[in-house]
Amino acid sequence: MEKIKGLIDAPFTPFYPNKEVNYEIIPEYASLLARNGLKGVFINGSSGEGYMLDEDERMKLAEAWVKAVPKDFKVIVHVGSTCVRSSKRMAEHAQAIGAWGIGAMAPPFPKVNRVEELVKYCEEIACGAPNLPFYFYHIPAFNGAFLSMYDFLKAVDGRIPNFAGIKYTFESLYEYNRCRRYADGKFDMLHGQDETILPCLAMGGAQGGIGGTTNYNGRCLTGIQTAWEAGDLEKARELQNYAQDVIDVICHFRGNIVGGKRIMKLIGYDLGPNRTPFQNMTDEEEARMKQELEAIDFFNHCNK
Repeated sequence: MEKIKGLIDAPFTPFYPNKEVNYEIIPEYASLLARNGLKGVFINGSSGEGYMLDEDERMKLAEAWVKAVPKDFKVIVHVGSTCVRSSKRMAEHAQAIGAWGIGAMAPPFPKVNRVEELVKYCEEIACGAPNLPFYFYHIPAFNGAFLSMYDFLKAVDGRIPNFAGIKYTFESLYEYNRCRRYADGKFDMLHGQDETILPCLAMGGAQGGIGGTTNYNGRCLTGIQTAWEAGDLEKARELQNYAQDVIDVICHFRGNIVGGKRIMKLIGYDLGPNRTPFQNMTDEEEARMKQELEAIDFFNHCNK
């Protein structure tokens, strides 16, 4: 099964001011990402407020992205939900419209407490799109599924034919590397934290990742991998540290989903507000965030 090389973006879902989905901006959005070095999108996930969308909106977004992206630009559709039947339907739809792959995080309710529960959940979803690679999205801070991903790989191995790997959005680089080395690197381990691209590369074997700050800082983040591959460790360190500077700013404004989405407006792509229950930024907060970004010369580094 093909392993992803390069960075995949986790796009925000564009909304109009009334919080209805803005499908019209997606071709322009896709062009921005491709122009700045991204290799695909992982839609309807956490950055995309997927759990705030209904099933019809999620499928229409998938159709819009598949239609909008350039050739060889991967579209992976997050289909996880609290209803596994709904997830399977969205998986079937993703395969039917020509998406490249599918993925699912553990549901926020009920909390998944055992590896076997997680395997069964993934198994029911993945069979809806047997011809597409399936990725498990490990983000326990969102759903409380603090399970061993190494044990998960052992349990899922040979059981889900189209299981491709894990989007690993967690702090344990030790576990990440254990999973990467499992069965001589059998599965695709995509690093999911923009803060730790360089250490994942340094441990050897990390080929791809899925990021959220790549929406507006993709030139910097793809540059880390380019510098590493060229043997320029100092440049890679410089870019990784700069990526952290940007992340430090958004952490002052409720993180990537809220603060990061407002940055898109500041670089000329107004993607609208966040849906409830996210607390949207005020104009005053936007002005303060802009000042903090100017202080690190962000607007000369960001996606263009």
